[in-house]
Amino acid sequence: MLEHIGLVHFAQMSNLFKIILLFIFVVICSGVKWYKSLRAIKALSSSRLRSVVLHNASFFRRFIKYSLTLVGFIALLLALLKPQWNKKEEQVEQQGRDLLIAVDISRSMLCSDEKPNRLEFAKQKIKKILYNLKCERVGLIVFAGEAVVQCPLTIDYSAFFMFLDNLDVATISSGTTTIDGAIHTALGIFEAMPEKKTKLLCLFTDGEDFSTNLGGVKDKAASQKLSIFTFGIGSGNGAPVPIYDNQGKNIGFEKDDKSNVIMSKLNEGILKNLSEQTGGKYIRATRDERDVQKFIGLVQAFEKDKMGNQSFERYQEQYPYFIAISFLCFGLEWLL
Repeated sequence: MLEHIGLVHFAQMSNLFKIILLFIFVVICSGVKWYKSLRAIKALSSSRLRSVVLHNASFFRRFIKYSLTLVGFIALLLALLKPQWNKKEEQVEQQGRDLLIAVDISRSMLCSDEKPNRLEFAKQKIKKILYNLKCERVGLIVFAGEAVVQCPLTIDYSAFFMFLDNLDVATISSGTTTIDGAIHTALGIFEAMPEKKTKLLCLFTDGEDFSTNLGGVKDKAASQKLSIFTFGIGSGNGAPVPIYDNQGKNIGFEKDDKSNVIMSKLNEGILKNLSEQTGGKYIRATRDERDVQKFIGLVQAFEKDKMGNQSFERYQEQYPYFIAISFLCFGLEWLL
């Protein structure tokens, strides 16, 4: 919390209440000590030993000593508030990696073998990753029958989360998945930034794919050094694909031509092959955070790119002056 009084800013105003209590305590202790000393001097001054005992006594000297002590404590307490003034412009070179996250929004992602469903489970995983992965630019791609850039690359995680949260049942309009479309979209984004050394794409999908040119797009990704990570969402046993009406009510499950309920299963093979051939890794999504930590460790192993300089104004710390005043007062009080 940053507060200011006039031209002086205080960076640690959260300590103000504690400092006020400490100041009151110091004032009371000093006052009690002064009062007791004054009573002792008055008592002694009325005796026959006054000329001997109070030979070097001086009320003015004692007043100066107590004043120095009090000023020293005040300066020290003010230093604890970290006073600042005089703005200075500084530039910081930003570094990080560009990470595109592509989320499968086909109907199979509504299966409930992950709770509450595959899509919501994937969204929770993405949030956990970004909560622990700082200083990266992230972008959001959604794909089903086609791929769309939902959020361009940004360091504003709150904006990214807003787009991510808006992915729901109403967003899903296709029953098919084309992974090659998501990769092609990611390649287009990175082609506009040829100077980038690190290009990362992470797919969250159940692996069901109806791509027409996955092999060609995969080879292009490898040649352009786009590292593709894949998160497998779902189970090997599979789950039925629910059907919802316009009000979001479950009205049944998808069936084949013979009226048999279609079971959607996690297809790990295609995801493993895709990651291995592009320098990434396949990660099976788990219900703990082992998968998240593994992915973060893999991403942090990649080289960071320069993202330009950011200018900002910063108040200069001035608390050393108050500490110096405090020690000067304590030193003079000791010499007196």
